[in-house]
Amino acid sequence: MRSRLLLLGLALTLGLAACGGTKLLRQGRSTVTVDVHSGVGQGAPSIGFPTLATKNTTRVPGTDPTAEAARVALAVYPSAAPGTHPPAVALAPSADWQAALASAVLMAPPIRAPLLLSDATSLPSVSAGALGTLAPTGSGGAGGAQVIRVGPVARPAGLRAASVNGTDPYALAAGIDRFVSAAAGRSSSAVVIASASAPAYAMPAAGWAAESGDPILFVNGATIPAATRQALLAHQRPHIYVLGPPSVIGAGVLRALSRYGQVKRVDGTDPAANSVAFAEYRDPACPYGQACAHVPGSFGWAIRSPGHGYVLLNADQPLAAAAAAPLSGSGSYGPALVLNSAGSLPKPVLTFFLDYAKPGYTQEGPTAAVYNHGWVIGDPSQVSVGVQAQLDSLLEAVPQTGH
Repeated sequence: MRSRLLLLGLALTLGLAACGGTKLLRQGRSTVTVDVHSGVGQGAPSIGFPTLATKNTTRVPGTDPTAEAARVALAVYPSAAPGTHPPAVALAPSADWQAALASAVLMAPPIRAPLLLSDATSLPSVSAGALGTLAPTGSGGAGGAQVIRVGPVARPAGLRAASVNGTDPYALAAGIDRFVSAAAGRSSSAVVIASASAPAYAMPAAGWAAESGDPILFVNGATIPAATRQALLAHQRPHIYVLGPPSVIGAGVLRALSRYGQVKRVDGTDPAANSVAFAEYRDPACPYGQACAHVPGSFGWAIRSPGHGYVLLNADQPLAAAAAAPLSGSGSYGPALVLNSAGSLPKPVLTFFLDYAKPGYTQEGPTAAVYNHGWVIGDPSQVSVGVQAQLDSLLEAVPQTGH
């Protein structure tokens, strides 16, 4: 018995000593070595917490949106058991954030294609590896295609592919819209208009497109490009929702858009406030202070209660918004919220969480509560560990103290 205890103590000593700074503790006749790192920043990377996950959040790490897209695709479709493979995968150009954002709509029914990013001539190794694991089965809505190529991207060998082509971001977005309309057998009754020159204001549209199937079309600073005009005509007087303030998409563009359908603006004064406005918005409007039930034909997240998913993005990473869009259209479903900087929750986002996201539970106990989940996209240089920890606290269920 004594020899077994000594061997156990030696094994524990060797195993734990590899962690860094150590301290020896005596337990009976055996010696156990434990890690004594004092700083969260030092100790956390060895086990992944809280840098990768907390109890209410999960980080999709990386500084490269191509890798982030691959990780998101495999989080949504683990592809490790029957029924967990996607019908199709969308390949979007990593050099064209507008086309990548517009491609997010391919995640919505009936196609259900998560997004990977590609160069013009070759598939990056992380995308190729993810595509091999995902092994898409073929989408009936896309004519049996396993891969949907958007613009100038690689052509994977051995997979059935459909292609969407266009000479510029406006034409590519319009082409994606036509492709989705053909797959659904109808055009959507709502369209999101975003600025092709202000990516931070366009980012929240990707998650909504992935959830709803409403396409993203682009305008430039002062005019409506021909491809966008033709797409709007094909929708036959849709509801048009312009995402961004007048400084991003001017009043003159709204007047021009009104020739094609009913136009409403959703906006905030900066990218963070703009994303919050989009997360709260619903048309037809909800009664003030009340949660909205989903009504067929309505538009917008209308997030005014806990029990949802949230995706946290850095405003400098528009491709990350496209990469993360499948998280908004699956699992716990929910909007993308944008940080103006990596190190702090901007006031509009903090207020949003304080107003709507804090779950409470009654005497029935926490097992009867609703729960939130937060996805953090990028490494700590994009969304800091401190912000992730704060988000975890904001999403935590607490006892209700009043009625």
